Amino acid sequence: MTDKPESVGREVLYEVVDGHIGLVRLNRPDKRNAVNGDLAAALDWIVKATEADPEIRVVILGSTSDGAFCAGADLSEISKGRGHMLSTNDGGFGGLARANREKPWIAAVAAPALAGGCELALSCDMIVASENSRFGLPEVKRGLFAGAGGVFRLTRRLPAAIAYELVATGDPLDAPRAYALGLVNRLTTADKVLDEAIALAKAISVNAPLSVRESLKVSRMSFDAAEEELWKISNNTSAKVFSSEDAKEGPVAFLEKRAPVWKGR
Repeated sequence: MTDKPESVGREVLYEVVDGHIGLVRLNRPDKRNAVNGDLAAALDWIVKATEADPEIRVVILGSTSDGAFCAGADLSEISKGRGHMLSTNDGGFGGLARANREKPWIAAVAAPALAGGCELALSCDMIVASENSRFGLPEVKRGLFAGAGGVFRLTRRLPAAIAYELVATGDPLDAPRAYALGLVNRLTTADKVLDEAIALAKAISVNAPLSVRESLKVSRMSFDAAEEELWKISNNTSAKVFSSEDAKEGPVAFLEKRAPVWKGR
């Protein structure tokens, strides 16, 4: 892994919560957290660092700004000919959209997530949102294209007809309706979004980390593989998990009426 970029701790803040939760917060409030090269490099590094850290079991992506979760691409960077820096070789847009990761990520959205900001939220496995937040891909209104996965990830997370409408009109979807349609996992007030995301992360982090990672890996494949192939993958994964140390620890802890001590292997 490359050395930690200086933008970690500046454009993107990172800390560990409760021992096993990585808390990532976009920190360009004057730019509504728009993605520039430094922010992309920071997120790229954090994805790799959290994947490599055996103590981290789940990651939350939030924001320090009340005005925007992320406004998407920093257009001033594009105007200066630095648009290519908004993506990284391994992570894609924002260092996250195409990142190769196994651990679960939760987007904590307490303000509008539009364009590339919506695509970063969709890059996560789960979304906790405030009642006043919105999600949308307005690119068509500007003659552009949501090329960081938004047009197909939105369709995977919403009923197709609703997703088609959002993609074709560019109009946003408010969080209460997004919650009703299943795009958002938990809906709360803006001041409680981070607390709710941490509560969800804790509910995940108490489980066996290997079981969580392997189960999510197969779940994500459900969009891409035929059922017969999924059975093969599931059987192989089952054999891997059941032969782990954690698979022995879980039942013993249950019988002994104590909290399990997971090894992640």
